[in-house]
Amino acid sequence: MAIAGFTIIGESINDSVPSTKKMFEAGDIAGIMALAKSQDEGGAAYIDINVGLRAAGFMADIVRKVQEVTVKPLSIDTPDLELAAAGLDAYIPAKAGGKMPILNSIALTRLTMFDLYKTRPFIPILLVCEREEGGAAKPNRTAEESYNAAKTILQHARETVGLANEHCIFDPGIAPIGSDTEGLTKMVLGAIRSIHEDPDMAGVHMSVGLSNFTVMLPSKRADGSPVKAPLESAFLTVAMPMGLDMIVGSVKRNYERLSEDHPAMRCLHDVLQLSGYDTVMRVMEFYS
Repeated sequence: MAIAGFTIIGESINDSVPSTKKMFEAGDIAGIMALAKSQDEGGAAYIDINVGLRAAGFMADIVRKVQEVTVKPLSIDTPDLELAAAGLDAYIPAKAGGKMPILNSIALTRLTMFDLYKTRPFIPILLVCEREEGGAAKPNRTAEESYNAAKTILQHARETVGLANEHCIFDPGIAPIGSDTEGLTKMVLGAIRSIHEDPDMAGVHMSVGLSNFTVMLPSKRADGSPVKAPLESAFLTVAMPMGLDMIVGSVKRNYERLSEDHPAMRCLHDVLQLSGYDTVMRVMEFYS
């Protein structure tokens, strides 16, 4: 369920989803097309396509087939330049009401992906949870490092292809709350706040892969009540006023804004105050 004014990029056509991976391996294109259609009907504003490490031709074929069953624009999701080029080349804007696709994602270690903009303009998701150091990717561990990465990559986007702020989406990454002993959730929220408060970045969008927040956690609490959607909704409740306005997520989750006294909100606020293994223990307590 979508929150009014909030954009969901449907996450289900992704090689990391076991049921989707089976469809890819079985060549079940009809199943993939049905999955795209169901996400369209479920409220997704974009349909994400991630075919894993398969051939560029396979990416192009999936893009064409998905565009046969939906008028929603697509998100071409790959760190591979060849796969990205194939997906963008196969994408037909006219089938999506003239809307540009999203390219998910560009990082400071793969800025050459901006070269693809010359042949097929896109809206980039700019990954700012890592930086380039000594020619290699290095994960950011503070909100300031992620914020600085955002400034650097935005400047490159402006200089290289003339992108306006409103055509940029920042992704500060998101850590699984169930194993966050390093304070990464706090870091992500700090980065979102810093980007939102910078007047030079006014109008940019921000997104996270929200399902990563509850990955590997049980789907229900001890009393049988659902747990993933409330914890994800708690994150949204805190992050949306800071500028988060998009997610890569599920159209089947009941995302909503929670009251401050909701158990999931109390859990998240506690986690943001705790450190080390105490954060894990607090999440486990929430399940009981």
